[in-house]
Amino acid sequence: MRPEVDRTTERGRRHRTDWMALLSGVLFIAVGVVLISRPDIEPVVMIPVVLCGLGFAGLVAILVRAVRR
Repeated sequence: MRPEVDRTTERGRRHRTDWMALLSGVLFIAVGVVLISRPDIEPVVMIPVVLCGLGFAGLVAILVRAVRR
């Protein structure tokens, strides 16, 4: 006879989304695609875009953490 599966332990194994890592990864992939497809873009333009994107990702991560608590 098989023991019953406790559904609460299965739910406890799941982890929450790390929004900072997810958004940062998407940002760097997008910047890489843009730099490969249009190599004439100046780094002076792309550096503020990356920094603003990382700031936005950090803001989202902070807001999500505040809402979860």
